[in-house]
Amino acid sequence: MAVPPCGGRPVKRRLITGLLSYLALILVAWCALTPILWSVSASLKSDGELTDATPFPAHPQWSNYREAFASIPLGHMLLNTVLYAACVTAGQVFFCSLAGYAFARLRFPGRETLFLGYLATLMVPLTVTVIPQFLLMRAFGWMDTPWSMIVPGLFGSAFGTYLMRQFFRTLPTELEEAATLDGCTPWQTYWRVLLPHTKPAVMVLAVLTWITVWNDFLWPLIMIQRNDYATATLGLVRLQGQYSTNWPLLMSAATVILLPLLLIYAVAQRAFVRGIALSGLGGR
Repeated sequence: MAVPPCGGRPVKRRLITGLLSYLALILVAWCALTPILWSVSASLKSDGELTDATPFPAHPQWSNYREAFASIPLGHMLLNTVLYAACVTAGQVFFCSLAGYAFARLRFPGRETLFLGYLATLMVPLTVTVIPQFLLMRAFGWMDTPWSMIVPGLFGSAFGTYLMRQFFRTLPTELEEAATLDGCTPWQTYWRVLLPHTKPAVMVLAVLTWITVWNDFLWPLIMIQRNDYATATLGLVRLQGQYSTNWPLLMSAATVILLPLLLIYAVAQRAFVRGIALSGLGGR
């Protein structure tokens, strides 16, 4: 049977498909990076140059960053945000991994029904829970304290539990059986045997939680009044005047707040992408 000669159409089709894919990726990357580049550019301009079409000013105003730190206690606000994000992230990782282990590996009556009910809370809008949480914080006397920023998000979330459950289900049952034969309790199996294998999922949960707490604005705006406990996002609001705003100063503060997030993602990018792929959130 004669084999037809290889034509150039499949190669040409693959070339066009690859070119279109790269163009689409470049377009998406441009849409994502343009606001960041504009913020950096605006932070180095004077107030009169802000509307200029030039991407970068001829004489960068590096003093805008110094004035941003002088106008508000931005450094202290950044430390507050780091404290809140670190505490909430640690609590989310611990309690979500614990609940994920229970839903994935332990057998008890009503496990699937309870998990589906817990997962259904993802459909509840954030604005619905703001008022009940506000009333609880006021009843506890935690208004305008760090506890109001840490405790509500400390004990896990439905998304984090789902993420950890999906990853725990991918681990081989032989690990758990070997631990049981060695006399490990369920807690020891979770803590010593299975949890060390969930580092990719833990990294994904930690990064997403950190970014969420770092960018949160509504809850700090309701809970915090004093600069002593204010977050970095509240600092941006307090840089805005009632009748006018120094936008280069505001963009300088926004750029400073953005830098830690870029650094964290740059360091954790490989583990983050691997965790998304292995936890079942990558479209598998």
